[in-house]
Amino acid sequence: MGNFEQKVKIFTEIFWQENGYIKVLEGLQNTLLIAIAGLLIGIVIGTLIATARVIPKYKLLPRVLNSICSFYVALFRGTPMVVQLLVFYYVLLPIIGLKITGVQVAMLVFGLNSGAYISEIMRSGIQSVDPGQMEAGRAVGLSFGTSMMKIVIPQAVKNILPTLGNEFVSLIKETSVVSFVGAADLYVAFNYIGSNSYEFMVPYLVMALIYIALVLVISLLIKLMERSLKKSDRRN
Repeated sequence: MGNFEQKVKIFTEIFWQENGYIKVLEGLQNTLLIAIAGLLIGIVIGTLIATARVIPKYKLLPRVLNSICSFYVALFRGTPMVVQLLVFYYVLLPIIGLKITGVQVAMLVFGLNSGAYISEIMRSGIQSVDPGQMEAGRAVGLSFGTSMMKIVIPQAVKNILPTLGNEFVSLIKETSVVSFVGAADLYVAFNYIGSNSYEFMVPYLVMALIYIALVLVISLLIKLMERSLKKSDRRN
């Protein structure tokens, strides 16, 4: 026990006296920024893809769009996040001559990756909505797109909210790989503390506890949102 107390003491000294806490706060900020931006980008892309894939395939354009969307989903679901980060940062961006930070690359790649998964989540949510809702919208003169955005998708989001919460949790945990492109996340911050103390046990334990706390907070927020939506349904 004395050995563990010594490890805690060393960690505390570096955390407070050598500005380790600044690294941790910066890492936490970047972790949340990447995950939140990735989720928002993913929701936009996923909704567009899901809408394109449920459009009736009577004409050529919907069929072409469906093929493109299917390829996109297969591409991003079929390759690991780390590979996508490395390809974007070290291959695609230098080719097009675009210089952006590792955090910005991570936000973009996480959004593109999340869009592929959310598209399938959103598609199942759209298909779970009673087809009569779309028919009712078209019957009162609304276009397919307007009926989808104002009637079907809001109901679909209610159905898939818990799954979207799980996607956000996954993004939070997957941010631990962004150090491959030079982004300073929680892993980088605690690795800095461990490297300076030559002791990694306590820093990694604290890092794990922070990830657990983030997941618990997100889960609580999702439950509160679900309760709020259920109350609004009852009032209606």
